[in-house]
Amino acid sequence: IAPPPAPGGAALTWAMQRVPRPGGARAGGFPGADKVLAQLDNPASLTRKRVGLVALERVPVREHTELQSLDGQKIGEVTSGLLGPTIDKPVAMGYVLPAFAPLGTRINAIVRGKAVPMEVSAMPFVPTRYYRG
Repeated sequence: IAPPPAPGGAALTWAMQRVPRPGGARAGGFPGADKVLAQLDNPASLTRKRVGLVALERVPVREHTELQSLDGQKIGEVTSGLLGPTIDKPVAMGYVLPAFAPLGTRINAIVRGKAVPMEVSAMPFVPTRYYRG
């Protein structure tokens, strides 16, 4: 079992109030603050990052599928995946090494022993179209 992701690596800093963040009025003061704030202050310390993935072939990529670099190095794992009906392509989320997290990076998912090409994509996969008045 892998350790739980940090808010910085999981791209969940939007869920943290500004007050307890580094430089906030009351930085810290919550369980695990030392570790979380250290990771927010030094993003280079993160060992994995959550990314969105779009399959370049019509093969659904499911939970616990291994992610590899194009040269075959294990770089992460899929946490969830399904066919995205709105974009009509298989989509997934997973954790990868930070070097493979930039948008547009090509990687492979190993599905039933075969490499399925994937591309790191922005999330949400479909742009929002609601009005914020």
